[in-house]
Amino acid sequence: MIKRSAEARLKKLGRSFRSVAVIGPRQSGKTTLCRLVFPAKPYVSMENPDVLEFAKADPRGFLAQYKNGAILDEVQRAPHLFSYLQQILDETKKKGLFILTGSNNFLLQQNITQTLAGRVGYLQLMPLSIAELKEAGKLKTNYLQAILTGGYPEIIARKVNPADWYSNYISTYVERDVRLLKNISNVSLFLKFIRLCAGRAGSVLNLNSLANDCGVDQKTATHWMAVLQASFVIYLLRPYHNNYNKRLIKSPKLYFVDTGLACSLAGIENAKQLMNHPFKGHLFENLLVMEALKKRMNSGMQDNLFYWRDKTGNEVDLLAEGSTTINAYEIKAGETISMDYFKGLQYYAGVEKKKTKLFLIYGGKETQARSSGLKVHPWNDVEVL
Repeated sequence: MIKRSAEARLKKLGRSFRSVAVIGPRQSGKTTLCRLVFPAKPYVSMENPDVLEFAKADPRGFLAQYKNGAILDEVQRAPHLFSYLQQILDETKKKGLFILTGSNNFLLQQNITQTLAGRVGYLQLMPLSIAELKEAGKLKTNYLQAILTGGYPEIIARKVNPADWYSNYISTYVERDVRLLKNISNVSLFLKFIRLCAGRAGSVLNLNSLANDCGVDQKTATHWMAVLQASFVIYLLRPYHNNYNKRLIKSPKLYFVDTGLACSLAGIENAKQLMNHPFKGHLFENLLVMEALKKRMNSGMQDNLFYWRDKTGNEVDLLAEGSTTINAYEIKAGETISMDYFKGLQYYAGVEKKKTKLFLIYGGKETQARSSGLKVHPWNDVEVL
């Protein structure tokens, strides 16, 4: 079993809160991690029809079975339980009593906000990170294979063909998760929308263009994008525009939480195809941006990630903002360092008022420190993120 970086964070939350919610994409390892950290707690899946029916018919009787708490998996399927959980948690001093998991952030947070606010600690568990795979000796030596394989634990553990696994995952996602949400009647059109998003991974989001290409109005496209974010398919990287004039791009950039899923949706099935694909650079960038996000989610840090671009084309792929400093990253898939790679970083360092550290992450293998203070790191040297 691959050790999860979030394990320490989950243990800490269990000692601090009466309940803990572990949210994240379907099949990201939430259940496995919860059962590992809380082995004495009964495991209850709300995807079992009999269990769900009992919980609906007699919620008090259902919860009364678990005097010492339980792991309630995919609990967003039983929203009526939250009011009863509120009373139980209010009447106890026990920490880590109920562990809640869910793969739909919108439904789960909606119910927690309404009934359990202040009683629940949150952990967002993403698919396996480069750092986790590297520590376990499971990281692909070639970044093309790392992009194609993605980070879902089942693919790594069972050595499943990623193309086959992701095809099934997409069908399961639509059948189980999307149908729980209202206002998505045309599932085939929604699938087309997801595939169009895959073709825009690593690009500035243009909802109007997406809507036109899909054949829906912008209101529908906006709603569908929110669904994809809530179900952990899409991540939108915010633009950084503090203390600047209006000549900056202020739309977010679109990334997939998992690059393997993006490849599958884009019809990319093997390394040779990816090597020559026009999306290769964007997917490489996607891989590293998500690695930075996973590092923050696993340790309970805030999402302090941004990108920066002005309207004349100067750009920095990734910024990590601290209180007094900013780390600026250029991400390039090329395996040979070019001086052009540094232009955006050097320009940004000249206009940013905070102290700035500059990094280039590229597809090669060497680590370098440039005289300008800029540091060059290979793609698998992710500690720098």
